[in-house]
Amino acid sequence: MPSFTSTPIFKWLYFFIGAAVLLNFSGLFITILGLDGPLYACIAKSMVQRHDYVNLFSQGKDWLDKPHFPFWVTALSFNLFGFTTWAYKLPAILFVLMGGVYTYLFCKNLYNKEVALWSVLIFLTAEHLIISNNDVRAEPYLTGLIIASVYHFYKTVAKNSIGHLIIACVFAACAVMTKGIFALIPIFGAFAGEYILTKNWKQLFNWRWLLAFILVMLFLASEIYCLYEQFDLHPEKLVFDQHNVSGIKFFFWDSQFGRFFNNGPIKGHGDPFFFFHTLLWAFIPWSVLLYIAVVQFFRNQHKQKREWYCICGALLTFFVFSASKFQLPHYITIVFPFFAIITAQYLIGIKTAKGLQAIRITQSAVLALLILIVLLLQYFYRAENFTFFTILLLLITAVLLIFVSVKEAWGSKYQLLFQSVLVSIFINLYLNLNFYPSLLHYQSGSEAAFYIDKNSMGNLPVAQLQEEEYSHALEFYLNRPLYLINEDGKGNLPSKPYLLYASKENINQIVAKGWKIRPVKTFNDELVTRLTGKFLNRKTRKEQLGQKDLVLVEKDVLAK
Repeated sequence: MPSFTSTPIFKWLYFFIGAAVLLNFSGLFITILGLDGPLYACIAKSMVQRHDYVNLFSQGKDWLDKPHFPFWVTALSFNLFGFTTWAYKLPAILFVLMGGVYTYLFCKNLYNKEVALWSVLIFLTAEHLIISNNDVRAEPYLTGLIIASVYHFYKTVAKNSIGHLIIACVFAACAVMTKGIFALIPIFGAFAGEYILTKNWKQLFNWRWLLAFILVMLFLASEIYCLYEQFDLHPEKLVFDQHNVSGIKFFFWDSQFGRFFNNGPIKGHGDPFFFFHTLLWAFIPWSVLLYIAVVQFFRNQHKQKREWYCICGALLTFFVFSASKFQLPHYITIVFPFFAIITAQYLIGIKTAKGLQAIRITQSAVLALLILIVLLLQYFYRAENFTFFTILLLLITAVLLIFVSVKEAWGSKYQLLFQSVLVSIFINLYLNLNFYPSLLHYQSGSEAAFYIDKNSMGNLPVAQLQEEEYSHALEFYLNRPLYLINEDGKGNLPSKPYLLYASKENINQIVAKGWKIRPVKTFNDELVTRLTGKFLNRKTRKEQLGQKDLVLVEKDVLAK
């Protein structure tokens, strides 16, 4: 019987992994969307402009929320490549790909090369992972750092290697400096769960975990120093509407446990089932198979004696996040490497005709539904960004899907898995090359910045009203400073004349107060991260849209 590596499927598997890597780069040049992505881009941009890599600022004020690591990495990219969309996204994508490499290495040590390759392909084609490379937050960095740390801790135990231990602790510390102390939950939860459930008390209480704790704290020194320098040394600073705010306390407690118990400065409203239904779309096209894999794992564990690392690391994190009062969909992507390994080992392990038939029917229905959703989206939305290149790529993907569907020699299981990969590629090529570029025309902040930069506008200063939600997209994409003023003509006033970006309602109010303005351009405006059915339907879209105006302020207030 030929080995897996000598079969045609093996070569096609490498081909599709390469295609999945390129797929994750397909959104590299798409305008940064949403609220958090432009905010983080502005903070890193401010670092570079101020030549200050210790203090974090937003809108010119001290900013205390996320730790420094992603901003340091992004600032390095900005220093190398300039303040561009792709310079912001590139480091995050590279960290995701690093996560793919470590997913392969970890899975290969646990299972075999075939399962490892499939786990990488599942990981790289999971929907929310690809989305996270567009609205880049902390999660792409965190995903790569966590699985890298897990792998090196695994090798630390397997080889009793101090070198692997140091590397594991560096990655763990960087993960903490990306999101906070809760980033350690999937790392140490994986090992604690494995050793407790296998009753390996010797490894659980090994001295290396104390050394690991000391090393992680040592590698956190740069973050602790920055927080102490910016906040703890300056109790007079006003943060969260109060003085005497400790940055170190916020980092270790309020930003994590405060959100979990909902008693910190940043609050939310938790739903214990939030991530159960979020995962259904976040991990497509593999989500239903993942749920089946988890059930089968527990059902058959006593027979097959599989490892517990992945299931413990993933589910402990999943349940902690579900119990938290502060929840957002992108949080769950940090355990996608574990989910990918769990799904891959289940799918490759299916041998019975009954089992294959069950997943074939289930997954075929899922894929058909996904294709239908994309077709309906295009029918109702009518994105107009189809280029020859986009159409060509979609056609090639469709042809490959047909080719795979008739390749009976591969067997129904591999046909189905490659079909799932191709459907994911088709969907995300459509989204990244067609839908998102069209959608982002309704992100008025970035559109206004592009217009101002393109038309030069005599290098006029640009201002925004304090009374409105701040547009970080406008700030990031502007090639000049953004001033903040209020309707009474107060604030950090630029010299007249200047450009003002504001809603039509507020423009009308300041005109009524006597401001002398000249209209320049009107932009359609929609919160592109919270889309409604009315907006997606081209026939009712106008009812949903707001408007932002760009006007030339020639004189602030008429003399009385």
